[in-house]
Amino acid sequence: MSRAASALRARHAVRRISSSSASSPEAWDVPFHRLQKQRGQHLLTNPRVLDDIVRRAAIRPGDAVLEVGPGTGNLTARLLASPATRVAAVEIDPRMASAVTARAAALGLAHKLTVTTGDAMEVEFPEFDVCVSNIPYAISSPLAAKLLFGGYRFRTATLVVQREFARRLVGAPGHGERNHLATNARLVADVTLLMDVSKAEFVPVPGVDSSLVEIRMKEDRPAEVQPGIGLDEWLEFTRVCFGQHQLQRRRQNKKRRKEEKTLGTIFKREEMAMELFRLSRRAEEREGNGAGTSGLDAPHHGDDDVGDGKEVEDGCFSKEEVVAFKERIAGALQSARLNNERPSRLSNDDLLRLLQLFIKRGVRFH
Repeated sequence: MSRAASALRARHAVRRISSSSASSPEAWDVPFHRLQKQRGQHLLTNPRVLDDIVRRAAIRPGDAVLEVGPGTGNLTARLLASPATRVAAVEIDPRMASAVTARAAALGLAHKLTVTTGDAMEVEFPEFDVCVSNIPYAISSPLAAKLLFGGYRFRTATLVVQREFARRLVGAPGHGERNHLATNARLVADVTLLMDVSKAEFVPVPGVDSSLVEIRMKEDRPAEVQPGIGLDEWLEFTRVCFGQHQLQRRRQNKKRRKEEKTLGTIFKREEMAMELFRLSRRAEEREGNGAGTSGLDAPHHGDDDVGDGKEVEDGCFSKEEVVAFKERIAGALQSARLNNERPSRLSNDDLLRLLQLFIKRGVRFH
C-alpha cells in the first residue's frame, strides 16, 4: 500500500473514531466477562482524554510507536490513526491481544500494528521513537526504569500512571516525595506532569486517580555521572540509599516496613556492611589496584555471598579488616554530615558528594 493511501485510510479511521465516540465512552466489540484486576486491567474509556493523550504525545510522520498494555485498543486505535508508520503493542493477556488485533483489522489499519503477547518486563522491545501507554499501576516503576536504563533509544514516553507515582517521579531534588527512580531519571531525561486523569474515566473504576507524564530523553546518556564515577556505580549507590537493594527489600517485605530510613541506619547494618565489603573487594580486583590500596587486602576464598557475616567466623575475612571497613563507611557519612538525613530530602549533589567520599575511602557499590 502506498504512503498516500495509508494516510488516507488513517484519516478515515480518525473520522470514524471521532464520530462514533464523541459523546459516549469507548466500547469494545469482544465481550469480556471479567477484567483481571491483578493485572491492572482498567480500561481508559473517555474519548476526549484518549484524544488528548495522543495529541500531547506529538507523534511525527514516520514514527515507530510502542504501546504497553493496549487492552481492547481504545488508545491503540488512535495511535494507528496517527502519522506513525507502525505501532508495536505488548499485551500479557491473550484475550486482549486478540481484541486489539481484531479492532485494528476492523479499522483497516492492521498493516500498521504488531502485537506481542507476553510480559512487558520480560519482552525485548522493538526499536521505537515514542512510547504511549496507559500502563498497569503495578509495573509503573519497573517499566519506567526499563525505558530509562534499558538501553533503548527513543524520543519521549507519554505514560498514564498512578497520580501518587507521577508526583514522586517529577519531584524536584530535595523534595520529600522524590524517590529512587526520580533521582536517577534526572540524569538521563526530563520528566513533566502533563495533566491529571480522574479515576471515573476508567472501567472498572480503580481506587486512585491517574496522571499523564512525559519522559523526554536527553540527547546524550552519560557514561559517567562525573569523571571517575560511572553511571552503573551511581545507580547501585542510589538503590542502596533508597532501600531498593535486595538485602533491604527482603527485610522490608518480611517486616512490612515502609518508613524511610536515615542514611546512618541504612549503612550501619551488618548485612549491608558485609555486602559492600565484598563489592569493594571485587572492584579493587577488577580495577587491578593491587593489595593495600584501599585496605581490602585480607585473604578471600570464592565469591560466596557474605550477607550473614559467617565468612568472618570461617576465616575468609579478618575481624580487624571488617571493623576497619565499617569505620570507613561511618567516616564518609560523618564527613558528609548526612548520617541523620533521609535520602528523599537530599539533592543529587548531596548524594554525589557522599558517593565521592565513599569511593575515596575504598567503599564501592559496583
